[in-house]
Amino acid sequence: MRKLVKRLGGDRGSELIELAIVLPILLLVLAGIMDFAFLFQRWEAVTNAAREGARVGILPGYLDTDVRNRVQAYLNSGGLTDTANILVSYTPITIGALTVNTVTVTVEYPSRFLYLGPIAGLVGGGFGSQITLRSVSVMRTEGAAGGGT
Repeated sequence: MRKLVKRLGGDRGSELIELAIVLPILLLVLAGIMDFAFLFQRWEAVTNAAREGARVGILPGYLDTDVRNRVQAYLNSGGLTDTANILVSYTPITIGALTVNTVTVTVEYPSRFLYLGPIAGLVGGGFGSQITLRSVSVMRTEGAAGGGT
């Protein structure tokens, strides 16, 4: 009887139980860190693609299709192969007595969570498995010096 009480009262094996409790939480945190790192990388690529599109759009002689092609090429070179929504608009902006023309390039790209979305789906969570990354770049169009365009 004494051996049974000593055996039941010991803390032998408690580390294994603690590991079983903490390990899933630790893995979930690690999956979240990795997902948000990939999300940040995609957001940077979308931001740079919008900037590259605006750089093409400000040059004389380039069309909207050239801007869209440049944005899509930049996204593809960054490993983002899904179809992006690319909007190009030209608007004049008045600053005091000076009016300048600008090009605005908006890029919207669907991004999926690689780890958190499927994990949340397993436990019945409502965590969205896809979000839309959006970036806007505005630049002044090239024109003759002092011409106001």
